[in-house]
Amino acid sequence: MKLTPRIDYRTLRGVAGPLLFVEDVEGATYGELVEVRLEGQEVRRGMVLEVEEDRALVQLFESTAGVSLERTRLRFLGRGIEMALGLDLFGRVFDGFGQPVDGGPPLLAAWKADINGRPMNPTARDYPRDFIQTGVSCIDCLGTLVRGQKLPIFSASGLPHMRLAAQITRQARVLGGEAEAFCVIFAALGITFEEADEFIRNLRETGALERAVLFINLADDPVIERIATPRFALTAAEYLAYEHDFHVLVIMSDMTNYGEAMREVSAARKEVPGRRGYPGYLYTDLATIYERAGRIKGRKGSITQMPILTLPEDDITHPIPDLTGYITEGQVVFS
Repeated sequence: MKLTPRIDYRTLRGVAGPLLFVEDVEGATYGELVEVRLEGQEVRRGMVLEVEEDRALVQLFESTAGVSLERTRLRFLGRGIEMALGLDLFGRVFDGFGQPVDGGPPLLAAWKADINGRPMNPTARDYPRDFIQTGVSCIDCLGTLVRGQKLPIFSASGLPHMRLAAQITRQARVLGGEAEAFCVIFAALGITFEEADEFIRNLRETGALERAVLFINLADDPVIERIATPRFALTAAEYLAYEHDFHVLVIMSDMTNYGEAMREVSAARKEVPGRRGYPGYLYTDLATIYERAGRIKGRKGSITQMPILTLPEDDITHPIPDLTGYITEGQVVFS
């Protein structure tokens, strides 16, 4: 089989925030991974956000500092962003791009999967059923969490929702004994270093980290990493649920920071803003995350989501919680 050689493009025409505008491109596709090679041979990564005729819009994962219009080379890799997966995920802490940050070795990849997931046929979905015990009585008794469900928690700035997330991560379990394999995946979006350090230390001291997988995106990390973090977490969840029959609880905090990242990227792209400046496709984008929860007929495993959102100015009609409420099944309001 003859391999098509990769082309290095030197047709960068503009830089705006994290975005690169490239011309005279052949065969670029949406979501394709891009290598950006700077003058000093430093290589950064990006992703194609938009393609129009021979022009492509590339979003850089890292800073655009040092990017030169004349001397920067771009190579389109012909594949999307993939994550290495294996059963040694447990007990590990990763950054928002799925790279280990706990000082441990790289993952032994038994499987690789695109972080955008595979489309799920609606007719293949099984009805959410069976109880997940969180150990929080008001949730277990009044707003019961069910396997395959999406149950968000609406909180407010200053309330201890991170403590609640840590408590659920420590205590959550499925009923049915040892035969029911259960784990928790936690995705932190735009939290502070102190919050992340306290959360990780809490789980390590109580031993809960051994059955958990953590993806940590800090407040000073790149915006594009914040957008990718929940997709990496859900890719790991799909692998454990559908390849190894785990019942996976995915906790994501804070999805409000995710929405803010979407607005920032949309502004850099000079898109026409929707309600309160958020992009008009915010509902669709949130749905691509929330709808990855569920059960599949013929598969034993399940994915259950518990996203946590802080309400801006305690406003439950704000676009992010409002749209989240349309997609998910009920809400727990923390006040």
